[in-house]
Amino acid sequence: MTEDLPELRASDADRERVAEHLRDALAEGRLDMEEFEERLDATYKARTYAELAPITRDLPVPGVSAPAVSMVKEPAGSGSWAQRVVGGEGSSSWAVAVMSGFQRKGRWTVPRRFNCFTFWGGGEIDLREANFAGPEVEINCIAIMGGVQVTVPPGVEVVVRGIGVMGGFDHREEGAPGEPGAPRVVVTGFAFWGGVGVERKLTRAERLRVKEQRRQERLDRRAERRELQASRREERWEARERRRDERRP
Repeated sequence: MTEDLPELRASDADRERVAEHLRDALAEGRLDMEEFEERLDATYKARTYAELAPITRDLPVPGVSAPAVSMVKEPAGSGSWAQRVVGGEGSSSWAVAVMSGFQRKGRWTVPRRFNCFTFWGGGEIDLREANFAGPEVEINCIAIMGGVQVTVPPGVEVVVRGIGVMGGFDHREEGAPGEPGAPRVVVTGFAFWGGVGVERKLTRAERLRVKEQRRQERLDRRAERRELQASRREERWEARERRRDERRP
């Protein structure tokens, strides 16, 4: 507590040590220029240790590093493709939607061949968080006056071999090479007065992670600019101090 400190008079050397501590905090971005100038003014006006102590109370002790804080949420697992190609049987091998709909999404295992049929209905097959029974899986879609939407994660190779009659298969995601170890997704089937769409999307968690990473990169760039500006201000301040000292008798 400040009131418990002895009312001993501070020396010029004491005030200069506090001022140096403030300059370090300014250079590190812990203080902005306005706070720095206010505290520096209070430092040179201080007459006792009790007046000096509060000025740097919320700043790290010189020579002791503050704990590192990560501002980016890391994914829960390694996310390597080797861990997602699990072998065995799929957790679901078929789906039907007649004047209704179906979904296969979240944590599930895609079999080597998945068959689905829609008639006046729709289906959603989301592979972004799925495991795969083999290095190549086939999604066979029959869409009669209905549709199926296939969502794949970035990194997988997509091949579309379906046939459309007064309907169609989406080929936009073809041609992108797969990452090493990533599965190959082959979309086949038949669409009559219907369609099978294929899109490549990040999971919501991954989108948030990328967004946070980009935000942190912007913050780092701003901090670098602030540090450069603070360094220039400090140089100007030191130049003024030197000129002031030179004018003193």
